[in-house]
Amino acid sequence: MELEILPDELTVCQVRDLSCIDLNNAFYFLGRTDREISLVCPTEDAPAATVAREDGWRGFRIRGTLDFSLVGILSRLSGALAECGIGIFAVSTYDTDYILVKKEDLDLSLDVLAAKGYNIIQV
Repeated sequence: MELEILPDELTVCQVRDLSCIDLNNAFYFLGRTDREISLVCPTEDAPAATVAREDGWRGFRIRGTLDFSLVGILSRLSGALAECGIGIFAVSTYDTDYILVKKEDLDLSLDVLAAKGYNIIQV
C-alpha cells in the first residue's frame, strides 16, 4: 500500500460558522455535527477567528481509492503508530483515509510505516 505525504503543515480547528471558510482552497476537510464545526486545512489558510485551534500537524493519505468492503486499513496504520506512542488525528473521505500526526512525529511515523511494508511517496 502506498502513502502520500501531504506537502503543507496543517491546522485542526473549531469554528463558529462557515462564513470564515474559503472553500475554493485546494485542501480542506470540514466536519459539522450538532455540537461543532471542525476544520482541517493548511495552516496558512486557517481562519483568524477560531473557537479552538491546534497548529503543527503534518499528514499523509492512503494513495488511491479505497473500496468500502476493505476492512482494517486505518486500524493497522493507527495501531502501528500507537505501538510507538504516536498519536493521530484521522480524517476519512469518500475515496480514502488521511492520517495526521504532530510535525515532530512525522519522520518517525514514516519510518515505522515503511518498516511495516508501506511505500512512502513524496508529493
